[in-house]
Amino acid sequence: MHDYEDRGAQLDWRQALRRRVDSTLGENEGLRERKKRLTRQLISDTATMLFLERGFDEVKITEVAAECGVSEKTIYNYFPTKESLVLDQEEEMREEIARGLGVGAGRTSPVEAMVSIITERLHRLVSYSKDAGLSDMVMLRSFADMIDQTPSLRNAQADMTERLAQVAARAMAARADVDPADPEPQIAADALLGLWRVFFRATVKYADQGRSIEEFEEVVLADVARAARLIDSGLWSFSVAVQNTNSRDQLKSAAEASNEARKQVVVAIKQAKAAWHQIKADVKHQTHDDHDQYRSARDAQKANLRRASEQLRRDGQNLRDVARQTKKEAITARQQLRDELRQQRKNAGPRSSK
Repeated sequence: MHDYEDRGAQLDWRQALRRRVDSTLGENEGLRERKKRLTRQLISDTATMLFLERGFDEVKITEVAAECGVSEKTIYNYFPTKESLVLDQEEEMREEIARGLGVGAGRTSPVEAMVSIITERLHRLVSYSKDAGLSDMVMLRSFADMIDQTPSLRNAQADMTERLAQVAARAMAARADVDPADPEPQIAADALLGLWRVFFRATVKYADQGRSIEEFEEVVLADVARAARLIDSGLWSFSVAVQNTNSRDQLKSAAEASNEARKQVVVAIKQAKAAWHQIKADVKHQTHDDHDQYRSARDAQKANLRRASEQLRRDGQNLRDVARQTKKEAITARQQLRDELRQQRKNAGPRSSK
């Protein structure tokens, strides 16, 4: 693990965070809520500083409590596990993801929404570092190293990512009006949370290269943008369903028409099979005692078979017409969706590389 240059730099960082927390009184926040928030931030910041100085496994909860001037019970009231003292942003991230991907997100695509969330979080992190007077990413580098070198923190981070993926799946499923357990929202959520993994790995990669804060922010966001472009095309169809209810209804109608045509084909085939088996059964039971009667019955059966075959041919033609019409409607709906998405992107302007 990288060591800090001196204790003063850590204290400056902690004081900067304290000033930031102290100045962010919520509009509808009472004194009690504000005190709870400040206490929680104090515990988290102090624990993080101690963990970075001495190592995560070397610091006891009782030592964190003593440093903060609170009881051990108070710490567990705010943080259920020791790992959550470090990964203390899960609740905030859950709210950001649910808000960015949920029903109130408008027509923003899930990929764009997730990139926006990551960008804002990185910008806040960079702002905190600037407030602390740090010219490079010493703090972030040490923090990333601590998680990477501590198995319990890596496992806790993986569990947190899975929980956040389920938040994303439920949010997108609500917008697309599908079951959150369906494969589409599940794989889409996993892909979107993959952007967070790219983000974390990029912070580890670039924080150790002696870059300035501004350069660090730029290269990290560039990696996230590259990953986002890669999954954007793969999530296109589900993103359209999430963004546009009318387009989703068009696709649903086309699918229903196609399925109805398939059902009609199955029914016609069953009817033809039944008619053929009946003809064979009737012929089998004919006797040769009355040759004329047999020939008359055979001719009638042949006529019935021809009529059934002709009806089946007409039904088949009708089904082919339905299939062609359904295909045309699906192609038209897909083209309309593409045109609309292209127009939305055009209206939004060129994407930033950050």
